[in-house]
Amino acid sequence: MALYLWNAKTRAGEKKSGELEASSVEAVALYLKNTGLAPGKVKEKPKDLSEIFPFLAPKVTIKDLVVFTRQFAVMVDAGLPLVQCLQILAEQQDNLTMKTVLRKVKYDVESGSTFAEALGKHPKVFDSLFVNLVAAGEVGGILDTILNRLAVQLEKAEKLRKQLKGAMVYPATVSSIAVACIVLLLVKVIPVFEQMFADFGGTLPGPTQMVIGISNWLQAYIHYLIGGVVAFFTAFSQARSRSLAFHYRTDQLALNLPIFGNIIKKVAVARFTRTLGTMISSGVPILDGLDIVAKTAGNMIIEEELQSTRQSISEGKTIAEPLQESKIFPGMMVQMVAVGEETGSMEIMLNKIADFYDDEVDSAVGGLTAMLEPLMMVFMGGSIGTILIAMYLPIFTIADSIN
Repeated sequence: MALYLWNAKTRAGEKKSGELEASSVEAVALYLKNTGLAPGKVKEKPKDLSEIFPFLAPKVTIKDLVVFTRQFAVMVDAGLPLVQCLQILAEQQDNLTMKTVLRKVKYDVESGSTFAEALGKHPKVFDSLFVNLVAAGEVGGILDTILNRLAVQLEKAEKLRKQLKGAMVYPATVSSIAVACIVLLLVKVIPVFEQMFADFGGTLPGPTQMVIGISNWLQAYIHYLIGGVVAFFTAFSQARSRSLAFHYRTDQLALNLPIFGNIIKKVAVARFTRTLGTMISSGVPILDGLDIVAKTAGNMIIEEELQSTRQSISEGKTIAEPLQESKIFPGMMVQMVAVGEETGSMEIMLNKIADFYDDEVDSAVGGLTAMLEPLMMVFMGGSIGTILIAMYLPIFTIADSIN
């Protein structure tokens, strides 16, 4: 399949043009004749740079997915055929990657695949959760309802991801700015003072000698230092992607970090409960739901716990029993799950738990920010203040000598 540009005329002689996805030029000409047009020039549309160089292709964001899902739900609810919905949405897409994917999905659906099967061929855009919920919606005849639930799920998941990212990025950003300011002072400003003090002669105070020594060392080795930092993060990233053992240990370490580990656990609980609640309410069997939730957990320790829970349920246990043995999921959540099982309102209870932990994450991130702000200010002010005092001490000595 390729995209073709065409020109044609109506019976009244009016000129028309457009683009069409087809297998050949002849297929485009045949399509135009069947629609009552006299085919003119037909040629294959030139490829975009992103098609020639895939690394230039824009990424499909959560926002793109949410907009597509909501628009698709409205069209399906209005009774439009799937192929027509996909054609319309592909035409109006600004994201070239999403446009290409939707065209391929449309072609697969036209070729006889189910909508879920066609989506499943693009795992980088539509994950297993999306595909399985769509499959459940197709089987149950409630595709529009499922798509609306999916849009809500995606929005909530993105909000959680941003909260976790904010908790991690804020202190890292402020620390980086503070370190950059200190390095700038040591590399660019201190050498000027050092030259001035050398011209005056005499013995410098101990703090001044220490700061000048650090400045000289930094000037000599700053390139090696930057190279070492870049090499460390590159090696860390490669090790996580290539070594399952290293990935497992770092995920375990993340959950045990002071303050941050608690936030990561709360995010995991909110994501797990909301996703499982959405899947159960959509008619997905609980064992399949747990398998999908485990694979999308984002942490190997949590994935292991959820797979263990799934195994226990398959052996006849309740959900609450294996969760209670876990050290990750809090007692209050386990008790609420047990109540949901007993009352037969599991999906409602799971969504309530998710809402509660969403608020808990909000509070934890806000508290972390409030705590870190004064600490960062003290660190930055204290470091720069120490350097400035060390540089002014010789000036006071020189002034006393002059007097």
